[in-house]
Amino acid sequence: MRAFPILTAAAMALALSGCLGLGGKVPPTLFNLTPAHAVAAGTSASGKLSDAIIVLDPETDRRLGVQRVPVQIDDSNVAYLKSALWVERPARLMRALLAETLRAKGNRLVFEGVDTEASGRMRLYGRLVDMGYDARSQSVVVRFDAVRETPGGVVTTKRFENIVPGISDKPALVGPALNQAANAVADQVADWIG
Repeated sequence: MRAFPILTAAAMALALSGCLGLGGKVPPTLFNLTPAHAVAAGTSASGKLSDAIIVLDPETDRRLGVQRVPVQIDDSNVAYLKSALWVERPARLMRALLAETLRAKGNRLVFEGVDTEASGRMRLYGRLVDMGYDARSQSVVVRFDAVRETPGGVVTTKRFENIVPGISDKPALVGPALNQAANAVADQVADWIG
């Protein structure tokens, strides 16, 4: 009878360690996007909800739908960067970067995801076409097809892109270059939104 609680506790601990990834191998490098323009602590924003911007997760293909960093080998072959992962899916990271950049550079309320009812407000969404490393040109590429939908139903699209050339395939160089390129795209989008 005394062995049963001990075995149960051991089994639960083993199952929990699988959920938490306590025994999993973490890569030496985890990439994140940090905004070049951020709202200072204590800054407040106010305005009409009808003037707010809602930033939604961009769509991606399966190559970008994971936390691995894609490497374009040639026109039809993709690999993944060794020893590095994103801390979150690239679409979620890009959404957060776009929202923070819009907050810092604009003067409107900015919501992420489906924080509030979307009708009657400007929406920013689109497709994250690329956010990875191109082995052919030894560069990082961030490419975003943005869609701006205004409350009146007018839809405008525009492609934004930034390429940082001359980067070797080392995670210590690729990570900062991806952050630089993503921030450049976020800045372009913020200027386009106004």
